Amino acid sequence: MNINDLKTLKQSGEKITCLTAYDASFAQLFDECNIDIILVGDSLGNVIQGDKNTLGVSMDDMIYHTQATAKNTNKALLIADMPYQSYTTAAQTLANAQRLINAGADMVKFEGGREFEACFKLLQSHNIPVCGHLGLQPQSVLKIGGYKVQGRDQHSAERILTDAKALENWGVKTIVIECVPAKLGKQISQSLTIPIIGIGAGVDCDGQVLVSYDMLGITQNPPKFVKNFLTNSSIQSATKDFIQAVKNRDFPTDKHSY
Repeated sequence: MNINDLKTLKQSGEKITCLTAYDASFAQLFDECNIDIILVGDSLGNVIQGDKNTLGVSMDDMIYHTQATAKNTNKALLIADMPYQSYTTAAQTLANAQRLINAGADMVKFEGGREFEACFKLLQSHNIPVCGHLGLQPQSVLKIGGYKVQGRDQHSAERILTDAKALENWGVKTIVIECVPAKLGKQISQSLTIPIIGIGAGVDCDGQVLVSYDMLGITQNPPKFVKNFLTNSSIQSATKDFIQAVKNRDFPTDKHSY
């Protein structure tokens, strides 16, 4: 799987599948199940380190888990998160992105829109593939007052759409859209030529991502957009069921959307 393959999937109408992994064992399992994308997410702060948010995750944490995950990711596209405060300047963004690429990532992901124009453009000029992240941005939970659905009103929805178009113009290869109304997720997906990966953003996004610990029912009290696929089955079966449900548009349903 490569960047061009993702665009081909979007153009053909086939849904893109993505799960998080933080170690070699889960990476191998998901890879062998033919997941399209493996994301080394800073969500490891929640599910691995036990924190209430992702703000304590360091670059060293991300390097360690990216290296471990990359060892057994042979087919899927591997994306690694830039953690909190690792991209405060364009120069810092480039240096840390290069560290993640050297650790084995195929692409780096960081949160934010037009306020990070210089960062996006600098990475583009150095041929480092970037995945954007709009809508609910977990690294901003303290600023926005918690994990809240974004883009409910016209003004905020237009801001998210405008940010998405700007990221595409700056060479971003794909964008994760988190916790927005399904109508907005569909509008963004239809307005851009690059793939839009939804999480709590409706079935009409070009693909779906879930935190693997959520998808496997390990997380207690998960968000509305989560579905537990590990019911009376193995982890392999649960992974294949998730992939099939996304490909068939059976997930997410209205029950898992806003």
